[in-house]
Amino acid sequence: MFDPFKTTRARSRKKLRSAKVPSVSNAWGTLLTPAKPARRAKASAGERKAKRVGPVAKQAPPATSRSTGTVPRGASFRTGTHEGAFGARSYKLYVPSMAKKAEEPLPLIVMLHGCGQTPQDFARGTGMNALAEEFGALVLYPAQARKAHLNRCWNWFKRSDQARGGGEPALIAGLTQEIIAGQPVDPARVYVAGLSAGASASLIVATAYSDIFAAVGVHSGLAVGAAHDAASATRAMVAGAPGRRLGAPMPTIIFHGEKDKVVNPRNGRFAAMRALQPYDRLERTEKTMRVSGGHEYVRTAHRVGRGRSYVEHWLVQGSGHAWSGGNASGSYTDPDGPDASREMMRFFLRHRTTKKRRASPGSPGVTATL
Repeated sequence: MFDPFKTTRARSRKKLRSAKVPSVSNAWGTLLTPAKPARRAKASAGERKAKRVGPVAKQAPPATSRSTGTVPRGASFRTGTHEGAFGARSYKLYVPSMAKKAEEPLPLIVMLHGCGQTPQDFARGTGMNALAEEFGALVLYPAQARKAHLNRCWNWFKRSDQARGGGEPALIAGLTQEIIAGQPVDPARVYVAGLSAGASASLIVATAYSDIFAAVGVHSGLAVGAAHDAASATRAMVAGAPGRRLGAPMPTIIFHGEKDKVVNPRNGRFAAMRALQPYDRLERTEKTMRVSGGHEYVRTAHRVGRGRSYVEHWLVQGSGHAWSGGNASGSYTDPDGPDASREMMRFFLRHRTTKKRRASPGSPGVTATL
């Protein structure tokens, strides 16, 4: 399969070296084919017993459920295939044990993996299934096909995959609506999140289909419109790119590692800036905290008074291109950071779409049903 990055590697190597980042081949190699992270040194007894601290004081689920991927009795983690007008993709769907006896429809979280990852790997690393069991939610993991990208990257940098009504955004939206129709899902509580290329794609999908998604989680991603081809994607990843202004508000929570050498942390700040622009007069608060035995982080939240936040930006000091607070059994995780999965879950469940918004397509001439 044609590699869209091959032609840009040689001429971009010099620029990347001057920016004090890995060569293009290494930078893209890390992004496209992430190797399993090396095992960390054995933690001390104090570190093993230390509890993570953060702004949300909730009891963490048992370590075994997040590290082994064990499916509880009554729950399911099955494989399916979606075929629609915009293409076909396989997926994994987690349905919690409480779904059959739930009196009300449950939230749905769509998780878009990073380059070189699979739904199973992403589920292990993020531990999102265990949180879905704890809070009562379904989790959908679409799988990017190798025929769409050699290294299973979502094509966030292509013009044809950056808007409503076509390409991968329409495909993901169609799959999401299929799950909503076939499962006990509350259409007012549907969310999307991702890592790296999946994070960039999540922002595109959420803003293009704001009638479907109530909020978006972005981990180590780039703003909508930050790139339009392979060359501009390389520049944006290395130096940062502001992207384009968004047309409507979309609650957004952003995580980024301060030592990220694959996607410049400036991209997280740009994504936050764009997320803020459609809102009026949000109040900003900033807190610096530290995970017990782990990384320091800065959380910047924007809200109305003391109510729920609409935009959050978490900068994790000392962390690289990895899911903060993730489990080492998955690729691209940093167990020493604040728990991004739990914080995204907390953020998501405070937002929902209105009937008016769900009935109003985001773009003229395109219906909400695909």
